[in-house]
Amino acid sequence: MTDIKQSKILILATNGFEQSELEVPLNKLKEHGATVHVASPDGEDIRGWDKDDWGQSVKADKKLSDAKVEDYDALVLPGGQINPDLLRVEPAAVQLVRKFFDSGKVLAAICHAPWLLIEADVLQGRKATSYHSIKTDVKNAGADWQDKEVVVDKGLITSRSPEDLDAFVAKIVEEIEEGRHERAA
Repeated sequence: MTDIKQSKILILATNGFEQSELEVPLNKLKEHGATVHVASPDGEDIRGWDKDDWGQSVKADKKLSDAKVEDYDALVLPGGQINPDLLRVEPAAVQLVRKFFDSGKVLAAICHAPWLLIEADVLQGRKATSYHSIKTDVKNAGADWQDKEVVVDKGLITSRSPEDLDAFVAKIVEEIEEGRHERAA
């Protein structure tokens, strides 16, 4: 078990992340006392998408290739349409997601970010949710899709949209404090 105040959390994103889906977890997890780092593919700052136009930039703390599973207790994947679509064609991003899943550490994805879970082939036989427009994608990947604000399956956390952020963050804190999860298929 890990106290949230002692935890280290990685957020993986690139340009086009949904502004609130990165900033709310980043800020709230820090408020809980966690150390939170943002990784981008090239280590450069990234710019969000805020509803219907480009949003604010967020500082990246590290390059994706420097992000190691053993350094963190959880991986958070913000959504938006652009961000996960770009990341799911990055082999290093998909490998990092798969490694977090295999480690039993907390893996959290919101909105369109389950596209990364699909690409990493970790949804087969799992309960999950997502933004409604990718429901069929999630189901076709073998998940039991549920229309709930947050769905948890042995440390794998998914949420639907920015409206679910409070429940999403609360569940990340809870699951980190529970510790590693066995995820046998």
